[in-house]
Amino acid sequence: MKLLVTGGSGFIGSNFVRHVLATHPDDTVVNLDKLTYAGNPANLKDVERDPRYTFVHGDICDAKRVRDVARGVDAVINFAAMTHVDRSIMEPDEFLRTDVFGVHTLLETVKDLKIPRLVHISTDEVYGSVERGASRETDPLRPSNPYSASKAGGDLVALAYWHTHRVPVLITRSSNNFGPWQYPEKVIPLFITNALEDQPLPLYGDGRNVRDWLYVLDNCVAIDLVLRKGREGEVYNIGGGHEVENIVLTRQILHLLGKPETLIQPVKDRPGHDRRYALDSKKVHQLGWTPRHRFGDALAVTVGWYREHDVWWRPLKSGEFRAYYAKQYGQR
Repeated sequence: MKLLVTGGSGFIGSNFVRHVLATHPDDTVVNLDKLTYAGNPANLKDVERDPRYTFVHGDICDAKRVRDVARGVDAVINFAAMTHVDRSIMEPDEFLRTDVFGVHTLLETVKDLKIPRLVHISTDEVYGSVERGASRETDPLRPSNPYSASKAGGDLVALAYWHTHRVPVLITRSSNNFGPWQYPEKVIPLFITNALEDQPLPLYGDGRNVRDWLYVLDNCVAIDLVLRKGREGEVYNIGGGHEVENIVLTRQILHLLGKPETLIQPVKDRPGHDRRYALDSKKVHQLGWTPRHRFGDALAVTVGWYREHDVWWRPLKSGEFRAYYAKQYGQR
């Protein structure tokens, strides 16, 4: 297959590109990425000389650019998105542009060029906070913040194109991903790298918010399976099946690094902070997928990766990142 991966220089996208090249020797990948702050060419430096891989600098909102790179591909996998809740609260405009209008641009391209398949990557956050049980694909969407609302909007536009035009769309909604190459504004890499620098770990509210954690490599396997075996017009939840309170997660990270819990710094809770997420993943399990990595083992591997790759993350935590961090948490 010839794949167009949008947002392939980001966290999940870069891991997916690497997975495809390692798993499917006959596949080729074109990576279209705008290279915003979270899109990093260094994430795929190890494959940039692979003749099956091509990088194209571009924005999914640029219809001509998208159309030019999409000609002749067998599938589009859309990872391109603005994803951080905190940023969406402060600067929602770009989230709506990328996560809704960008999806519309891709759908129009797939429709007009008759591309056989479009896999749109979404999130469990579109379901909103789940008091009990687990969200199913047929549950109503109840987003709680500008980020999740923009992702829900993109999902609905994609499904509308399936129903109206039979554009061959599939949607995956995964739980919280973690692993190597994740930009250090997200909680796990932020807390690991802050602890390595003996800096405070800003824990929102009472720390009792619950997230279901999924190792990124397991998500890549699931997305690949949906790409090749999923049914058009369907949504597939991809959950890690390991729910953890944020305070427990924070203590696990500190324990793995041998750092004291005095580094935990409670901060004011953010607006629209969902209490709990959980996914019912029976549908993707029926395709033959289950997570291969135990949470504790994968977290230890992730901590080790950031410990050994400070040359990657230290430059990211200077300049713009520090200014953002100071604005968000009132720290220097």
